[in-house]
Amino acid sequence: MKKQINLFLQYLRHEKNASPHTISNYRRDLAQFELFCHHQQTSWSKIDPTFLRSYLASLYVQGLKRTSVARKLATLRSFFRYCQRQGFIKNNPAEVLASPRLEKNVPSFLTEEEINRFLDRPSGDRPLDRRDDAILELLYATGVRVSELVGINLEDLNLNHRFLRIRGKGRKERIVPFGSKAEEKLKQYLKSRWQINKGQVEAEPLFVNYRGRRLTARSVERIVDKALKQAAIRRKISPHSLRHSFASHLLSRGADLRIIQELLGHASLATTQKYTHLDLKKLLEVYAKSHPRS
Repeated sequence: MKKQINLFLQYLRHEKNASPHTISNYRRDLAQFELFCHHQQTSWSKIDPTFLRSYLASLYVQGLKRTSVARKLATLRSFFRYCQRQGFIKNNPAEVLASPRLEKNVPSFLTEEEINRFLDRPSGDRPLDRRDDAILELLYATGVRVSELVGINLEDLNLNHRFLRIRGKGRKERIVPFGSKAEEKLKQYLKSRWQINKGQVEAEPLFVNYRGRRLTARSVERIVDKALKQAAIRRKISPHSLRHSFASHLLSRGADLRIIQELLGHASLATTQKYTHLDLKKLLEVYAKSHPRS
């Protein structure tokens, strides 16, 4: 099975243009399934829907949530679909399995008052403090995903016109504006970026860690947690919550839902609706009018 998994991951990388984060998730899910097959002494030819159900049941026994089990089942569906197309197997054993019914959770987000307290909290003046301030301001100013934020390069930043080039899911590019507050924090950070790690920093990434290397998504989570404590906000808020806050506040101030869709990089307004592109000038006008910190 290792051969088929490696070919599938290459297919995702080279033909589907999947992000490194997505490929990493697929690799981890398939490695876990392969290990289960090994422990059960099950050969490739004996994998059927009944065997897959026993695998999913083992995940529930391990305490995994329905969302995690659903993702792993989706991974298996994609993998076996690929194997079927390549002629490795005759039928897709995962196709007949129903996905777990998921609970619909209301996304967590901060109120405008909380956002201002969060972003205007007292912070230090060291280079890494300035970096953290710029990151938090940019997350709320743009609504980008954490994976997109850490992937931003210096060349993607246009300070003069206040916009970023973002590479989203499937490496699709979009232009995202940001406001004056984010511009101010970015300028302060960029002035001191060269001081990090005594100037030994990677040339490409916009945000680097204390070693001068590209920042990770996990590091951004720690930055958000630290800022929440500094702002005395005791609710559990993730970096993704800032994305929800961004969208909620724009919507409450009258921004068109299609504009928000464009800014967030969503493929559609809903599963039954077509994606509507809007020109950059219109997008920038609505953003400047609607964003609380524009």
